[in-house]
Amino acid sequence: MPPTLQGKTVFVTGGTRGIGRAIAVKCAQNGAHVVVAARNASSSSTVVAEIEGAGGQAIAVPCDIQCEDQVAAAVQAAVARFGGIDVVVNNASTLVLKPTADISMSEYDLMAAINARGAFAVVKHALPYLRNSTNAHILTLCPKPQLESKWFEKNTAYAVSKFTMGMMAFGLAAEQKPFGIASNTLWPFSTIDTDGLAECGNAQFQARPRKPAILADAAYWIITQKSTAFTGNFCLDEIVLRESGVDDFDRYNSVEGTALADLSQDHLIADEQLSRLAELRRK
Repeated sequence: MPPTLQGKTVFVTGGTRGIGRAIAVKCAQNGAHVVVAARNASSSSTVVAEIEGAGGQAIAVPCDIQCEDQVAAAVQAAVARFGGIDVVVNNASTLVLKPTADISMSEYDLMAAINARGAFAVVKHALPYLRNSTNAHILTLCPKPQLESKWFEKNTAYAVSKFTMGMMAFGLAAEQKPFGIASNTLWPFSTIDTDGLAECGNAQFQARPRKPAILADAAYWIITQKSTAFTGNFCLDEIVLRESGVDDFDRYNSVEGTALADLSQDHLIADEQLSRLAELRRK
């Protein structure tokens, strides 16, 4: 039987736009109940309508993951509506690309509170319900941690916040293995065409991105694997899809006709992941 999320409850942070929204809709198309937790409550009704139109059931819960009480309330709302939680997708994140001399402490604190602490809080409050699931997954949108100067020399604060997420995800894989809970990460090879990309002010990143659908498809594959077998992995979207049999990547291009070599490559990608991807592309 093909993998499915039929009847499973997926809790997605930052799910009202961009990557989170694409993942939420993809899960709904495959039978999931979806809980969208996001600060942007104004667009929640349209997201719920889109999810339900895709065949799933959904609720949207206003939640600033910087605030633990709001996280706890959002988790309880999910459990009250759907009876439990099977998958947590830690997608919510904030991006400030500035060197140490230029970044303000309020900007640093925002990244630390959302990217690292917020993701941890969501998992902490969801754990009692994940432990009751027959195939529980935690998926965190972050890169593989790397101790190379090139990743820190321009944006130390951002790199630290995202690599901290990766260390948390890896730690959770070890810590929660006895309970059958998988913890993996996912990161894109290319930049992704979202509102956040439009706001980043980097012309090179913005030139030839891919659509959020590529991350949604990769995320779906990860969270439908057997949780006791697929855990502790740092995944790159294109590698995941190529290794699962996908060979048509043109459909993900935001700019039609973009060659693989011309895609706007994201940053913080480990060298071994680039080597593996090059190998897969040659096949």
